[in-house]
Amino acid sequence: MSSYQAWFQCINGCEQRFSLFDVIYRCPQCGDLLDVVHDVEALKDRSAAAWINLFEERMRRNTWPYGSGVWGKKEWVIPFLRDENIVSMYEGGSNLFWAERYGKQVGVENLWVKLCGNSHTGSFKDLGMTVLVSVVKQMIAERRPIHAVACASTGDTSAALAAYCAAAGIPAIVLLPRNKVSPAQLVQPLANGALVLSLDTDFDGCMKIVQAITADNTIYLANSMNSLRIEGQKTVAIELVQQFDWEVPDWVVIPGGNLGNVSALGKGFLMMLALGLIQKLPRIAVAQAQNANPLYRSFQKGFREFHPVTAKKTLASAIQIGDPVSVKRAIRILQRFDGVVEQASEQELADEAARADRTGMFNCPHTGVALAAFKKLVDRGVIARQSRVVVISTAHGLKFAEQKAAYHLGELDEVRSVHQNLPLELAADLDTVKDAIRSHADRLAAA
Repeated sequence: MSSYQAWFQCINGCEQRFSLFDVIYRCPQCGDLLDVVHDVEALKDRSAAAWINLFEERMRRNTWPYGSGVWGKKEWVIPFLRDENIVSMYEGGSNLFWAERYGKQVGVENLWVKLCGNSHTGSFKDLGMTVLVSVVKQMIAERRPIHAVACASTGDTSAALAAYCAAAGIPAIVLLPRNKVSPAQLVQPLANGALVLSLDTDFDGCMKIVQAITADNTIYLANSMNSLRIEGQKTVAIELVQQFDWEVPDWVVIPGGNLGNVSALGKGFLMMLALGLIQKLPRIAVAQAQNANPLYRSFQKGFREFHPVTAKKTLASAIQIGDPVSVKRAIRILQRFDGVVEQASEQELADEAARADRTGMFNCPHTGVALAAFKKLVDRGVIARQSRVVVISTAHGLKFAEQKAAYHLGELDEVRSVHQNLPLELAADLDTVKDAIRSHADRLAAA
């Protein structure tokens, strides 16, 4: 058992501490969210160089459970969790993709895309869910009366929860907004045996109901207001710095919905700074869909006020959230990191995802939001063209295959398919095929 300690404590600094095995999500004193706090002074018993060597030795190895991108940083996540209770699917270790062709088109050649969707269920949500479900498994092993784990979701959270609960043998309950998730996202929790409740509301409505359900402490809450999720997701920041040989990028661009990822990556960078692994912080840009943009509106007013909005339909369904749970944490991170917030219209996010796909990527619409916001910030001179920039890609494009097909078929409402690429339907005739190939080559040469 590790000598390092971590506990729940209010994000506002209220003094009371709680065990990570307590069923608690908000501070009893002020009602705000809790955070996982680590004993950083104890972690300083290892030098920065020693931590780096340890993390390098573990990266993508097969010694259980340290080959996981999350559990390779176990001492910084949940140090005292017993290894036999860890539920891992070798999450993390995803590709930091050099977006060479796309970057040249935009004018930023040192552009990288962190492909967090290259994971077991196809999104970054695996990184947080391995931590949460592992803690629940240990709670059950210690005879805590947890009967099920529940979440509200726009798709990716439900997929991750269902898969990890299935691997652990723990019942999962999923609340989804009816007709607002892709078929690929819906089938994942169904296939993994979760109880799927499709509700006639939006994500914010599902979130209200799941919080009421989990007031019964025998049903454990798995949404990002539970800061155990943040502990897994913060390893993205550590991992991408590791992939740059422990150099910090100038900018990190993050799609923002419920804003847990903003909080998580910020926490990862701050922990590395506190322990001496890095000497500076990147700037952070949060990208929101214009149809669900409460943080962008608040940023326009200098964060002096924040008002939830009723999110409108957006192709970026996972961030179609008007009342984000982690907004206070996210604003604090943005202020600490000299951050900015930008938005993208439906036309902009669809076109930028398609244009990036033309350079070898296969982006989810949320990555399209991030790329569109990134391009606008570059065009305005906020992000300098010589900067090293990392865009966080949150999910695999295959989860949105129907949407991508609709773009190229010209079937998306209120979106003009600027980068449309349709199949040619030809007779099975050799000369006709040769003519088509020749014409295509001529068009490419003239472009």
